[in-house]
Amino acid sequence: MNIILLISDTYRYDNLFDRAEMPVATPNLDAFSRRAVSLSRLYTGSFPTIPHRTDLTSGRFGWPWYPWQDRRLGTANHAPELLARAGYVTQLLCDCPHLFPAAFAAGFHAAHHLRGQEGNLYFTRMNYPIEHRMPPEKTRAGKHFQGANLVDLAGWTNMHWRGETDRFAPRTAELAVRWLEENYRYDPLFLWVDFFDPHEPWDPPEYMVRKYDRDYEGPPMLHPNYGRADDYTAAELTNLRAHYCAMAELVDRWVGRVIQKIDDLAMWDNTIVVFTTDHGMSLGEHNRTGKSNINPGDDRHWPIYPEIAHIPCMIAAPGLKGGTEVDDLLQPPDILPTLMDLAGVAVEPPEPFHGSSFADLLRGGTEGPTRDVAIAGAYMRLEDGQVRAKSQTVVYTDEWAYVPIGPAGERELFNLKADPYALTDVAGDHAAVADELHGRLLAWLGELDAPADAIAPFTQ
Repeated sequence: MNIILLISDTYRYDNLFDRAEMPVATPNLDAFSRRAVSLSRLYTGSFPTIPHRTDLTSGRFGWPWYPWQDRRLGTANHAPELLARAGYVTQLLCDCPHLFPAAFAAGFHAAHHLRGQEGNLYFTRMNYPIEHRMPPEKTRAGKHFQGANLVDLAGWTNMHWRGETDRFAPRTAELAVRWLEENYRYDPLFLWVDFFDPHEPWDPPEYMVRKYDRDYEGPPMLHPNYGRADDYTAAELTNLRAHYCAMAELVDRWVGRVIQKIDDLAMWDNTIVVFTTDHGMSLGEHNRTGKSNINPGDDRHWPIYPEIAHIPCMIAAPGLKGGTEVDDLLQPPDILPTLMDLAGVAVEPPEPFHGSSFADLLRGGTEGPTRDVAIAGAYMRLEDGQVRAKSQTVVYTDEWAYVPIGPAGERELFNLKADPYALTDVAGDHAAVADELHGRLLAWLGELDAPADAIAPFTQ
């Protein structure tokens, strides 16, 4: 069967189905969910962008061994190469600026990068000044080309935008539509469409933002500060979230265009279609905005709390009952073995998968990875005997979220059934549960044969 993988970066789980405090309009993904099986408890594995995609494309966890890096340095497994050996024609279409530098295009028969996202400078405009788009103290720190921060540089690079279709999601979607029109008669195909939106900067048309925040009169909040949420006024924080929501709505609209074309071309009978993401985004939860702490004014560790770790995934395929859910604990390394199982691909990877197929669960059965924990982690090593990394591991179960290294170095425990956003620490009342989950983390690392220096931060 054909495989179409649609990835939208930074897409919160609660964007869908009006779960959030500020619901996002997602009519197209809502409609797709009625055709697909939804995964209700999928948690990111290796964090963030490139580590996650390495997990996904390799079927292996990477964070205990290596950081964000060239994909080829960590694993010999790569989905397009495996599928090509089974006769697939493979295509990557993306506006994510990180995939080509990290060698994700290597191994595809064809790959196209729509450039200009974030700080991806491809065309200078030196006759024009780089202007501030929002107060610098309200956005992510860092100096890039000509000393500009990312939100200002993105505005300068894409300064000729006028309407909705100038944005990246529409342009990437139209590339995918064109590709499908020119290739749909061939079988089998593997198409990976990677939308960087709703990754910041959040610069959808302002009339879309007004749907979520009608009365705001200050400078537009286009980019989080990757630090403390209380650096913003209440109105600014609402406007920041409104920009994110409008961008997520824009993604829904144009992912829907791709799904519509799949329908136009009558591809559903021989095609697997997946929509998923790499991680979410803090939009005020835990007094933070962003996904990781890179703010010089914030000295906290940032655990990978649920608004970041809990990610959506919907899979449609022939024989699956749409509108249903799989409630088992799953992680991104499980996705590639599952797609190969659903498609009937029997190619041995160069390295064994860490993940396992959950195709039977999608079909309504009971056989799956049977995880008792899902662990979201980032590459971390001790430096001078201290934990320096600020993105911290979280252990998820059916009921609990356990944080071995919390904001100030303390351990935390949250009851997800009563507290799905992990806002109230109950470690003091459930020390035995915290101890047990710490043991499960160490056991999991041992089962993976993780290196000693990856285990050391959790045993000091």
